[in-house]
Amino acid sequence: MKKKIIPLAKAQFLAQTLKKQRKKIVFTNGTFDILHLGHVTYLEKAKTCGDVLIIGLNTDRSVKSYKHPDRPVNPEKDRARLLAALECVDYVILFDEPTPLKLILQIKPDVLVKGADWKKSEIAGARETESWGGTVKRLSLVDGRSTTQLIEKIKKL
Repeated sequence: MKKKIIPLAKAQFLAQTLKKQRKKIVFTNGTFDILHLGHVTYLEKAKTCGDVLIIGLNTDRSVKSYKHPDRPVNPEKDRARLLAALECVDYVILFDEPTPLKLILQIKPDVLVKGADWKKSEIAGARETESWGGTVKRLSLVDGRSTTQLIEKIKKL
């Protein structure tokens, strides 16, 4: 089995290798904390947009900087391992910034995917992806499925 969790330092080399193999690279990113049906459905849809699905995963420090000091619930190594276990996921790369722009610029995906809850103008790397001929896709989400909702439900118990 290939190693799915790769260091940031190898992201550019991975992308170049995949492009030489004429693989269509799909990229998405997120926290993916408390993995649930909404996440899995979204990632399965993302995978259908190309040949190789690469996930940029926010590090714990990154998540704390833009979500809440108590987040994530699950540490980055656990979140990365859970994502890597999914059949639809080809690679997971941790990044430390609040947005994955630097990682997107290294990978230069053919397709940049985010949830439909994001406006195209708010998607990090959208303009850049289109500048090299890539496309940006906004995918519908599963109603009523979110980590925030799960946390709120647990707090009420």
